[in-house]
Parts: sequence; C-alpha cells; structure tokens
Amino acid sequence: MQRFIFVDDAGDPRLADYAGLTDVELRKSLEAGHGLFMAEGEKVIRRAVAAGYAVRSLLASERKAAVLASLADVCGAPAYVVPDEVAERLTGYHVHRGALAAMDRRPLPPVPEVLDRARNVVILEDIVDHGNVGGIFRCAAALGVDAVILSPRCADPLYRRAVKVSMGAVFAVPYARMADWYGGLAELRAAGFRLLALTPDQSATAIDKVAMGERVALMLGTEGDGLSSRWLQEADEPVCIPMHPAAMAAGVDSLNVVAAAAIACHSLTGDLSGSSSIFTSNPSATGKYRSPLFARNL
Repeated sequence: MQRFIFVDDAGDPRLADYAGLTDVELRKSLEAGHGLFMAEGEKVIRRAVAAGYAVRSLLASERKAAVLASLADVCGAPAYVVPDEVAERLTGYHVHRGALAAMDRRPLPPVPEVLDRARNVVILEDIVDHGNVGGIFRCAAALGVDAVILSPRCADPLYRRAVKVSMGAVFAVPYARMADWYGGLAELRAAGFRLLALTPDQSATAIDKVAMGERVALMLGTEGDGLSSRWLQEADEPVCIPMHPAAMAAGVDSLNVVAAAAIACHSLTGDLSGSSSIFTSNPSATGKYRSPLFARNL
C-alpha cells in the first residue's frame, strides 16, 4: 500500500504544481511551461488514468485523506496530505472534492490524424470560457460525436475548470487544435467534411431538417458574438435551432452555447443505435479514444 507523505508547508517545492489554482493567468503559464494539468475528484482522476495520462502526484487535505488510499495504489505517484488550512492557502480555494492530481499532458495529435477516423465532428471557434468548453465536450461524448477541433484561440480543454465541468469527457473525445484560423476550415473540407454553421438566425435551415451527409462538421462560435463572418461565409450551410415564437417575442432569440451544442449534437449524430461512431462500434478503438471507465459512468 502506498504511504502518504505529510506536508505542513504550503511553500514546500514538492507542492509547486498545486500553487494558485484560482489564478487563471498564472495557471495557464505554469501548466503550459511544465506540461501539466489538474484533475479534481476521484472519478475524474480515475478517468484520466484510464485514458492513459500519467500522474505526477496526488494531493488531499487531512479530512479527505481516505480518498487517496485507493488512488495512490492505482496511480503509483507520490500522495501528499496537508492540513486543511495549508490546502486552502496553497491552492487558493477550499478543496472539497476530495483529491487533486497533477498530471502530465500529452502532445496533441495533428488535425488530419484526428479527422482520419471521424465521421462527425464539432468545431469550436474562439470559445474562451473553460466551463463552456468542458460542457461541450461532455455533450459531445454523451451524444457520440467522434472528435472536437479547436480554433487557435479556443480555451484549453485540460484547464482545471474545463476538466471538472466535463466530468472527464475531455479524456474520452479525441481533439486537436488548428494551427491556422484563417485557413483552418479548408483542411476539413479537403477531408470531405460538410461544414454546418450554427447560428441564431431563424432564416437558416432548421438543424433537424438539414441533410447531414457522410462526413459532417458542426461549427460553434464564441460566446456572445457567435461565429465570425469569415467562418459563416466559408460554411456549406447555416443551420439554426428553431426558437419558440413566444420566446422570440420576449427577446429570447438564442441558447447558451452548451445548451445549443447539446441539441445540435443530437441532430448531428442521429440514430445512436445505428451509429458507426468510433465511440460505439469500432472494435479497434482504444483507450486513447475512449476510456471504458468513462463509458460506464457517463
């Protein structure tokens, strides 16, 4: 059984990975520079491990130390236990989900590699809220979307809040980041994808009425402004989620991007029982693409 390492100093260099978790700019710089990310809560940590991510270390407060017992044996990493007040001083918030894990990032695959096995994908353009990114990944995983493609300025799916909101779905859905926003969509079109641009414009084709085709990419735009004019122009067809007339009359003309993603992904993937998604029926799909643990607990 793995022994715990008790630490009572928030400045201990062994705990440096966990410093200032609420400081977004600090974390973005630190995590990129050190190739790490944070997983929070036992279920999420187990999903990350099942997906093949290596654990650097584990951390829990004294009140939550019992959570580390089984995790430490599975992860084979140092397991630090700190007093509650030290945990809060170190991380910047009250750690209430039991355990934190500092984990190693993996190099992202290039866009063509992710597209190669996909039949339907979601493309996120400049969605900057980490919670929204995590929520969309959870929708994508739940509804059988094969992959997610990010624009260069899109928020990091492995940022702590994105991982937490997704409940580990960011480990289950293959994703890649475009190197070029201006010409990024050409890569999908060259791979044979039909580009559908989701818009609140009610004159667009209703998402449930559109002909999907063999390979389809659903484009979702940034919070507030939606898709850029360039990407709207590059789309093969604009599509919308029909709004109730009473809602429109009251000035409610759109949905939150996560709610919109859920509805649109359901239309995108169609009849899940007959889907050829890499999540459901490809016998050669590995843990790299979907963790069996995640499949059981979604």
